[in-house]
Amino acid sequence: MLEEVEYSINVVVRLTELDENKQVSQNLIVTRLLKQMMNVKSTEEIGYFLAVTELKRIGTGTVLDSLDYVLFPVSVQCRTFLPVNGEIMHGVVYKVNVIGVFMRRGPMRFIFLPAQKMPGYSYVHDDQNPCFVSTDGSRIGLDVVVSFRVYGTRWVHRNRYAEREYTLIASLEGNCLGPMALSGHDCLDLESCRFPDS
Repeated sequence: MLEEVEYSINVVVRLTELDENKQVSQNLIVTRLLKQMMNVKSTEEIGYFLAVTELKRIGTGTVLDSLDYVLFPVSVQCRTFLPVNGEIMHGVVYKVNVIGVFMRRGPMRFIFLPAQKMPGYSYVHDDQNPCFVSTDGSRIGLDVVVSFRVYGTRWVHRNRYAEREYTLIASLEGNCLGPMALSGHDCLDLESCRFPDS
């Protein structure tokens, strides 16, 4: 679910980066804010950060005790994406095995569609291109776009595969769910998109 929310975050600046009037440029604070939000990536309460749409306010800086840093409270309006149970989404398959398929969608890297949640599909083992094939002949394999229903969500603060993100369990139980006529990568995942040199 896409939402516009107000988000507050503390931005830290070194004392040596203040000018002679003990002021800090707004550009420096905004640059630090964007880098910090890129590292945070998502929160359990509001989901994935997609874009900062407005800088609401920068509060008064507070010098941290016994450190050479100043802490600025910053509030921004941002667009977020929070996955919810029952929502219909699409994802691109990047791994297929006998227990199910793994998909990506935008910033989400861990969407699992188990074989038990694919009614009418059977696993076909092929060393080069394993896939699931339905009774009507439709196939779910690598780089196929699949429309699915979110069956379950789980916030993962940290494990060996993910840090600060949601993992989803998907289901094809319902109408109009399954492989779509399109195939390829989800271009919200900017890491996998290639842009021509200008």
